Amino acid sequence: MTNGRAYGGVPAEQRRAGRRAALLRASLDILGTEGHRRLTVSALCQRAGLNERYFYESFSTGDEVVVAVYEEVLSELTGAIVAAVAAAPADTRIKARAAITAAVELLTDDPRKTRVVFVEPLYVPVLAGRRAAVGRRFVELILGEAERFYGSAATQRIGSWAEFAAAHLLGGLTETMTAWLRGDLAVTRDELIDRSTELFVLVAEHVIER
Repeated sequence: MTNGRAYGGVPAEQRRAGRRAALLRASLDILGTEGHRRLTVSALCQRAGLNERYFYESFSTGDEVVVAVYEEVLSELTGAIVAAVAAAPADTRIKARAAITAAVELLTDDPRKTRVVFVEPLYVPVLAGRRAAVGRRFVELILGEAERFYGSAATQRIGSWAEFAAAHLLGGLTETMTAWLRGDLAVTRDELIDRSTELFVLVAEHVIER
């Protein structure tokens, strides 16, 4: 067990946090480029430049680090969407485009994150079991943003339609992005964002006016 004394002027807790961060960066790199089969403790520690004993300082199993990387990317994605929507002017189309742009850019600017979010959960049991909960989390994010924009009275008035629309739009965007990343859709990234925005706005306005 590592003691709590400072070493080189750096407190023990800070050193542990730094090692954990290094392991997560290395995990993202392996998982996002080579896949979960290559994510062994030995390979991970070698990539992070750490002795293997430091792996068990932060994680008990390989599954734990896979989940930690997955959750870290999802947390970054959620934060980017929320920040983009908050900074956008109070206009349905502008806010929708800001949210979709934030998500698409974060995932496509770093292909490793795309693989962690869209590919690895199809093959890694510990991630596959979380897909439904993650979907629910993003549906609630959409509903929360809709309530802030349209007001609780409006979203309550349309009842279950709001949740249905959010789930439908999220599923559609996810499948569309997956197809686009595979090269099955001959559109640019800007076109992907623009067309997705158009559909989100059309559905949102139709549902809210019911």
